[in-house]
Amino acid sequence: MTGLTNAQQHAWRELVMATHLLDEALDRQSQRDGGMPHAYYKLLVLLYESPGHGETMSGIASQLRYSLSRLAHAVTSMEKSGWLLRSRSTDDRRVQTVALTDAGVTLVRRVSPLQASEVRSRVFSQLTDMQVEQLAAISSAIVAGLDAGFNG
Repeated sequence: MTGLTNAQQHAWRELVMATHLLDEALDRQSQRDGGMPHAYYKLLVLLYESPGHGETMSGIASQLRYSLSRLAHAVTSMEKSGWLLRSRSTDDRRVQTVALTDAGVTLVRRVSPLQASEVRSRVFSQLTDMQVEQLAAISSAIVAGLDAGFNG
């Protein structure tokens, strides 16, 4: 088995450090401005952007690439905070749905501009327009490769 080339090793280490530092920065921002981990913020935004501010548990898990058990733990915690409500589907009682409460909608609307400012400052202010396009293309290729091995 061969190792990574020097260029691959360098790129890999930079990617690992960039994702680590970005995750840490966004988690600090979500905690500071919303009182929640960044993983919860991502779930709230997904629901906010869904029709009727709701989605099935399996739909959320698929879109966020979470296991159902990880998602159930987050949803339980967020229900206790009053940000969302879980219920059974009226069409199929086996299906659980999750919807934002008014408090959840308000939270997303308050935190989102602050998150956008953080991302703009931490990521996009460092890049040229061409680098932003390259970042999008590279990230899409990586996601496609990772998604091929995702099995929820």
